[in-house]
Amino acid sequence: MRHSVRSISLILIGFIALVVAMPSIATERHDHDGHFAKHHPRRDQVLDRAQRQNHRITREVREGDLSHGQAHALRLNDRSIAQQQRAAAKANGGFITKRQQKGLNAQLNANSRLIGH
Repeated sequence: MRHSVRSISLILIGFIALVVAMPSIATERHDHDGHFAKHHPRRDQVLDRAQRQNHRITREVREGDLSHGQAHALRLNDRSIAQQQRAAAKANGGFITKRQQKGLNAQLNANSRLIGH
C-alpha cells in the first residue's frame, strides 16, 4: 500500500501536535518498585505495539508495498511515540497513565493505517 508524501506529512504534523499536547495531559505520580515500573503493563503494551509495527514496516518494504523513504518516515513516527512514552513515564515515576496510553495508542493507530496490511 503506497501513501503519498502529503499523507505522511499530514500524519507527521498530527504527531507533532500531540507531542506538544503531551505535557498538558494530567499525570499521576507513583513511587513503586523501579523494576515493576520499568515493565509496567501499560508501558509494555505501547512499546510492544511499536515493535510489532516496525516488523510490519520491514515486511512491507520487503514485499515492495512501501518505499525505503516511506519506511524511514514511519519508523521515525514509531520512534517518536516510544520517546514520548519514556518521557511520560519519567515524569510519572516510571508509569504512564491510562490517558497517556490512550493518546499514544491513537498515534500508533494512525501510523498503523499508513503501514498497510
